[in-house]
Amino acid sequence: MIKTDTKTRKDRSRDKIVESAGCLMREKGIAATSVADVMDGAGMTVGGFYAHFHSKQDLVAETLASTIGQSRKNLKEAARGKHGAAAVREMARSYLSRSHRDNPESGCPLPATAGELAGADSALRQVLADELDASIRDITAYLAEDGVEIARGEAIADLALMAGGLTLARAVKGTDLSDEILKACREHIKRSLPD
Repeated sequence: MIKTDTKTRKDRSRDKIVESAGCLMREKGIAATSVADVMDGAGMTVGGFYAHFHSKQDLVAETLASTIGQSRKNLKEAARGKHGAAAVREMARSYLSRSHRDNPESGCPLPATAGELAGADSALRQVLADELDASIRDITAYLAEDGVEIARGEAIADLALMAGGLTLARAVKGTDLSDEILKACREHIKRSLPD
């Protein structure tokens, strides 16, 4: 039986636009990512943008949900085969790695966008809150397996330390301090969790 692609050409084009926006936003931030650059990266003309999105804000909302969702999948993949606190330690090891620091275009969008989102409208902040909450629930579930008290609070702190640590490490990339920040954050999470 021949497998058919159920996505329409318009759906595939929309996916290309979101993928292009995701790469650019993770690398440059939201404000520095123009619709023209996004469409160029998707191999399309700017005029085609409005056939897919009403505004840049709509694109940003969908791209945030998509890229944070992908980051969450990557964390789960890093934890594959591990349970409890061991899974969270693997997540931290993967997230706070040189590879993740050095390849922002394919990593978590939080280091490049969180500061801008603090001043964004409530709809974009809600998208971020929903996606962060999903990540927190994932980490909480792992920690609850080991009976960690206040597992949700620990999950929030671990996620904040990972995103903040990566942000600082990227800010001083190319210095010895960058690697030191990654290591210190990984080690702190490791020490804070049960064996």
